[in-house]
Amino acid sequence: MHKKLVNYCTIDLNIIPDGPILIKSGKEGADPTNPDMEFVRTFHKDGWSIYLPGSSLKGAIRAHAERIVRTVGSEQRPPDNTQQLWASNLLDERNQNNNPNFYLEKWKNTEKKKKLEDRHPNPGAELYRQSCFISQIFGNTAIASRIRFEDAHPVDIKQLKLEERNGVAIDRIFGSVAVGPFNYQVCTAGEFKTKIHLKNFTLAQLGLIGLVLRDFNDGWFGLGFAKSRGLGTVKVKYNNAIVQYPGCQFNSGTRKIRQIGTSQEWDSNYLLGAGEFLTKEEAKKYGFPESDKQYSEGFAQSMDLGIGVKLTWGNNTNSSVKDLFARAINIWGEVLRT
Repeated sequence: MHKKLVNYCTIDLNIIPDGPILIKSGKEGADPTNPDMEFVRTFHKDGWSIYLPGSSLKGAIRAHAERIVRTVGSEQRPPDNTQQLWASNLLDERNQNNNPNFYLEKWKNTEKKKKLEDRHPNPGAELYRQSCFISQIFGNTAIASRIRFEDAHPVDIKQLKLEERNGVAIDRIFGSVAVGPFNYQVCTAGEFKTKIHLKNFTLAQLGLIGLVLRDFNDGWFGLGFAKSRGLGTVKVKYNNAIVQYPGCQFNSGTRKIRQIGTSQEWDSNYLLGAGEFLTKEEAKKYGFPESDKQYSEGFAQSMDLGIGVKLTWGNNTNSSVKDLFARAINIWGEVLRT
């Protein structure tokens, strides 16, 4: 599905420290006055500043998404590649049938040995279908990720509050000092702006991201260094969300969304998953649900230049970002009941 782009969601949000946080830099500076553990920095806008790397955000959010799926689903690969809810284990070397590094590579190697005319006509779709629910969103060694996290940069550098703290590592056996004393830099106040992008998604996948962000805001998991010692908790403030259908047009007279090149139409307020834009045969190849839509409070309008449709959710209206996630979570609930 990376050869097509049928839907695209952008979530604009701010991350606010709810206590001290530290994303450690991998380098140690030569300045002896700097703390032993410094916050990662980059040049942004008019100068150097601390930031939250997109890779750190993606890692924390993927890890919690896996926890949710394993809690309500399974961590064992279902038989016959059915689309039951499960999360693979990349560290499981005993049960290779549950590790995509083995079973997907085995399938790919088997296909390579076949004659050209006997090979699978759409290997990308088959690899996606055989991947677990988490890998279908975040990717694995065989398929690319459908979700992208931008680096979170400070909204206002002047609002950032940095301080240094001291620490020491205690030997668990002898009770003496194992490492230290050392000092580290933390951020205790400020706001960091970022965006999350999700393409060719099902509504259940969008719903899972909404659940993870809810738990992120509630402090169920943290970000960065020393999470078990009280660091890393944050609050999430939504700015807006936009869902776009680039292969559609919007009729302002009838308030309908029409897929270009087909007679398929939907009401203007419908939130549409990827399966809605495919034929039954295409949807089956990827394991997409054929019916994947929900009525929403999103405001529909044409994209720039008149091609494409976008639905907008803003926190200054009744159609807030939480409404978007609430609609998608309805479909997530249906996945759990199957």
